[in-house]
Parts: sequence; structure tokens; C-alpha cells
Amino acid sequence: MKNKKIKYKISHGVYVVTTKDGGCVVDAVSQVSGGEEPLISIAINKGNYTNELVSKNKKLILSIVPESNDGNLIKNFGHQSMRDVNKFETGEYSEVNGIKVPENVIGYLECVLVDTIDAETHTLFIVRAIDGDMYNDEKPMTYAYYQDHKDELIKVETELGKKAYVCTICGYVYYGEELPKDFVCPRCGVDASLFKLQS
Repeated sequence: MKNKKIKYKISHGVYVVTTKDGGCVVDAVSQVSGGEEPLISIAINKGNYTNELVSKNKKLILSIVPESNDGNLIKNFGHQSMRDVNKFETGEYSEVNGIKVPENVIGYLECVLVDTIDAETHTLFIVRAIDGDMYNDEKPMTYAYYQDHKDELIKVETELGKKAYVCTICGYVYYGEELPKDFVCPRCGVDASLFKLQS
């Protein structure tokens, strides 16, 4: 591919998926059927702990992030793993049928798992939206908006005195003198060409 950044011009939204014991930020979400209880596809990276949890729990909440979000929700659910930290200790939440819903979102859809499709680096979860609520009518954050404003939304702080390479997509930090040419981001799966040396 001549310029890998062209992929990020395929704009969709920014969402938080929560399930029992975990959650993460996702962007590849699409409604794939109509009706009272539509089917929705959600792509989650296979290396993401939430992928494992959704497969096991068979239920999830899809929350829609507004453009007005200050970035803390994205940093909390997108820049760390529930394997290492309890993301629910930060922020405020309501609860729907045992699953936490972040505050300060536009609304949510309560979903049950219908099917999965292997999509190489990701699992495509096909879910049925069985319920939902809308808290406000704010403008949803698109992936294009996130890309244009991510420096403000996901300010990455690195350890003083250490050479750090930062993923320009998700904010993952690699510490070391040189970033290996074949390095792949363990959080979002992009290659070394999309890392930037933190100055």
C-alpha cells in the first residue's frame, strides 16, 4: 500500500464496548439490518481482552461517544487493558442488566451475540440490539474527527529520560533505543511505520 494512512479516511464512529469484567474503544461498527431489533457488526482486535470477554459473555453494551468528549473515556478504554487495570475504577457508570454504561455518552445499545466472523486480525461480532436509550442529541464523534483531534484527545505522557516511540493510532508507547522495523502494535495492530519518536 503506497500510503497506509488512506485507511483512516474510511470514516466511521468512535464507541465504547462494555461487557461483564471489561471494555474497550472500537471504531468499526455498522448497522447491517433494520427492524425493531437490528443486527450490528462490531470488529474487535483478536489481541484485545474484550474480544475474549464478549465471546464468553455473549452480551455487550455499545455506547456512542460524543464529539464533546474530553478524551478521558478514550484514554481509559483505549489505552490500557483490563488484564492490567480495572478500567471501571475511573469515571462514573450506570448499569444495564449487569453491564456498566459510561456516563457522558450520547446513549447506548444493549446487544446480544448472534454470530462471529473471523476477519484476520479482528473478530467481527454480529450482535442484535435488543434495547437502548438516548441521553442527549449531541453530535457523535466520527473516526475522522478523532484522527484530526487525537493529539488533544489522547495526550500521551512518557517516562522522563526514556526514548519512547508512540503509536499515532492508539497511543501505545514502546520504550527502547530503536523501534524494530517489524514491530506490530500489540494494542491496535498497526506496523512500525505508524509510530512516532516522542520528542
